[in-house]
Amino acid sequence: MREIQEMSAQARTGTGKGPAYQARLTGLVPAVVYGGDEAPQNVAVDFRILERSFQTGAFTTRLLTLVVDGKKTRVIPREVQIDPVTDRPVHVDFMRLGEGAKVRLAIPVHFRNQGESPGLKKGGVLNIVRHEIELLCPAESIPEELIIDLTGLDIHDSVHIADVKLPEGVKPVIRGRDFTICSIVAPTSVIEEQKAAAAAATAAANAPVVEEAAEGAAPAAGAAPAAAAPAKK
Repeated sequence: MREIQEMSAQARTGTGKGPAYQARLTGLVPAVVYGGDEAPQNVAVDFRILERSFQTGAFTTRLLTLVVDGKKTRVIPREVQIDPVTDRPVHVDFMRLGEGAKVRLAIPVHFRNQGESPGLKKGGVLNIVRHEIELLCPAESIPEELIIDLTGLDIHDSVHIADVKLPEGVKPVIRGRDFTICSIVAPTSVIEEQKAAAAAATAAANAPVVEEAAEGAAPAAGAAPAAAAPAKK
């Protein structure tokens, strides 16, 4: 499990576009904290700190301790609004997570030990079906990533969700179906050869059969009689 990081914030009183714009001019990003038994709270966080965390690529699955004027609250970022021109964060929504709370998150899937896969060594291809998996996680057991070990996987082998050991209390959102995460498939050249061979076999099976008539046999019904050989002089 990842460690819980702290992020400082300050309360803000104004709402709307005007106060939000003024906050950004001072190097702050407007944010709101919601959920739990308390009313939503408008806050602002330091732009530089937020941008560094956002650029990790895992910001919206990271548990944080938000410190607002000395008060600590456990939260998780749920939505980050991005400026369409600068690609920088301009607003953040934080959701409070109390004791025993669960949250639905898309956790990234990473693959390890490609060099230990017999199928890949033969020229097979790793077919990734899911790059991330939606999980229902207790706030205390949010995994940073799911690691798929490819050791020993041969061509036509696959990994399903039942093969993955999840942290205690963590369950996939999709229930009742052992869905595929990845598989090792044959290289394209082999697949094309197999298709060509199958097509040739099908064409041969559907080709008309031509039988040669035995010498002296009567012609088939409806067939024109054979021309008589010229008489010898």
